[in-house]
Amino acid sequence: QVQLVESGGGLVQPGGSLRLSCAASGLTFSDYTMTWYRQAPGKERDSVASISSSGSSTNYADSVKGRFTISRDNTKNTVYLQMNSLKPEDTAVYYCHAKYRFGSVDYWGQGTQVTVSS
Repeated sequence: QVQLVESGGGLVQPGGSLRLSCAASGLTFSDYTMTWYRQAPGKERDSVASISSSGSSTNYADSVKGRFTISRDNTKNTVYLQMNSLKPEDTAVYYCHAKYRFGSVDYWGQGTQVTVSS
């Protein structure tokens, strides 16, 4: 049974930092592209950052470039999202997504809430 478990969300003041983690189990982690998505109330779920299966390639949404960093540790089956200089508009539920690099199989985590407010 595949599980993606996010952690690290919470309440932070504007300008602060958080580090999200997503621990994967039940799959060969190094075969999956990992992506962080977020969904704010009343809005669509959007991609924030993605990282290739080996970790050699990353992509970011324009809104987070220079502030967020995605990374992964394939020995720990975990992907991270370091979020710095947080803004109120970063408030959302953040989801971890795994996409199999050889096919269409994918999985979602349950999400973790990030709230940026003074």
